[in-house]
Amino acid sequence: MVPEIYERRSIRKYLDKPIPKQDIADILQSGTMAPSSKNRQPWRYVVIEGKSKEEMLAAFRAGIAREENAEALLPQSREFIAAAKYTVEIMEQTPVVIFVVNVLGRSVLTDLTPEERIYEICNIQSVSASIQNILLAATKKGIGSLWICDIYFAYQELSDWLSAEGELLAAVALGYPAESPAARPRKGLEDVVEWRS
Repeated sequence: MVPEIYERRSIRKYLDKPIPKQDIADILQSGTMAPSSKNRQPWRYVVIEGKSKEEMLAAFRAGIAREENAEALLPQSREFIAAAKYTVEIMEQTPVVIFVVNVLGRSVLTDLTPEERIYEICNIQSVSASIQNILLAATKKGIGSLWICDIYFAYQELSDWLSAEGELLAAVALGYPAESPAARPRKGLEDVVEWRS
C-alpha cells in the first residue's frame, strides 16, 4: 500500500509559510511521471506566487461577478457560486497555486467531432493522472493541497489572464496545512466494483 493515498486530504486552511522552490519542483516532477495516452504528456503547469497571485485572484473574482450578473457559462450551477467565492478565500491563504493546462486541449466552448472528443478525453485522463501524482507527492512532503475545479466559474477570465496555449483544466493550491481534517466517507468496494468471471 502507498500510505500517501490514505493520508491525502483536501486542505482548506493553510499556514503563512512559504514552500521551498525545490519542494515545488520535486512535486511537479512527480506530476510529469504520470502515464499519458500515446505518451503525449499533454500537461503544463503554471506556478503562481506573490504579486501574480493577486492578479489571478482579481481575474477569478471578475469571473465570479460575471457569472452572477451576466450571461453565465454555468447557468445551472449558480447555486455553487458561494462555494467558488470560498475557494477564492482559500487560494488567498496559500503560498502557491498551480494552474494545470492541457496543452493539446481545446476550449470547453469548442464543438468537437467524435474523434476529437476522444482525443480530448484521453488527454484529460492523462492530465488528471498527473494532478493525482502532484497531490500524493505534496502529501509525502507534508504539504497540503486542494484540487480546484471552481475555476470554471471564471474560465474565460482566468484563461485570458494565463495566456497559456491549450485548455485550462484545473488548479491546485499548495501550502503547509493549518488543519487535519478526517477522511471523508468513501463508497465501499461492494458499491463500486462489479466482478465478472
